[in-house]
Amino acid sequence: MNRHHLALFHAVAQAGSITAAAAQLRVSQPAVSKQVAELEADLGLQLLERLPRGCRLTEAGRLLAEHAQRWIAAERGALAAMQDYRGLKRGRLAVGASQTIGAYIMPRALAAFRQASPGVELRLEIANSDAIHGALLEGTVDLGLTEGPIDSREMHSQAFGQDELVAIAPAGHPLLGRRGLRAAELCRHPLILREEGSGTRAVIEQALRRKRLKAQPALALASPEAIKQAVMAGLGLAFVPRSAIELELKAGRVGILTLTDLTIRRPLHLQWLRTRQLSPPMRGLLVALKAVQVA
Repeated sequence: MNRHHLALFHAVAQAGSITAAAAQLRVSQPAVSKQVAELEADLGLQLLERLPRGCRLTEAGRLLAEHAQRWIAAERGALAAMQDYRGLKRGRLAVGASQTIGAYIMPRALAAFRQASPGVELRLEIANSDAIHGALLEGTVDLGLTEGPIDSREMHSQAFGQDELVAIAPAGHPLLGRRGLRAAELCRHPLILREEGSGTRAVIEQALRRKRLKAQPALALASPEAIKQAVMAGLGLAFVPRSAIELELKAGRVGILTLTDLTIRRPLHLQWLRTRQLSPPMRGLLVALKAVQVA
């Protein structure tokens, strides 16, 4: 059944005559009459009784008109749904974020995103970079947010901000306030690092390698919160995101060690499969992420 023929027939059924439908559609009356006749020929059924003034639906015509009405309504509903999705009035988005981004950046980004797009359902999973890579490949998340790009040909990667890793020690540690402190001396102390597979750990180890240094972790933990607690308990020193220690610094429970020869800054990345385009919800979240990073 020709979609155009059905739309014309629906217009005739609603208007009550071919002439009125042609006027509404701004086409000629003979053109509408011809295409309705073609539809009747295709179906092998008479749909209209032509009268001296207008036309009347046959039984077949009434049946088809009911279906045409539902089809037109469904088409309009589908178009409205796509417009809502494009305008971020509805939709779903699953995000996988690293521990640092998930705990210290995403709450503010989610608040901004929710305010701008309250109709979009958003789900957040927090894991390390390796786990996020796997979730992207499996399709259980749409976006991955990590401290560094995932090394994969299957992924697009786009930076949305920057973070700094600082060395911290518990209050009262002898290295706090030391001038001329170098990374080599720091590495002679017990270090607490993230677990294997963590993007944060990879960035720290890479920065130390550039100084021909190697961290020998006294302890490996799976979250920045656990690392902070271990440092405050005196179990070692650590590199943590500056954004993760605001409260502890204000409370005087930890201090930042100033290294003369090492600064670790890292870009924060948005990742998604190359087989996918950025959807409207994905673009909306990127806007929110950049906004909170600037703020």
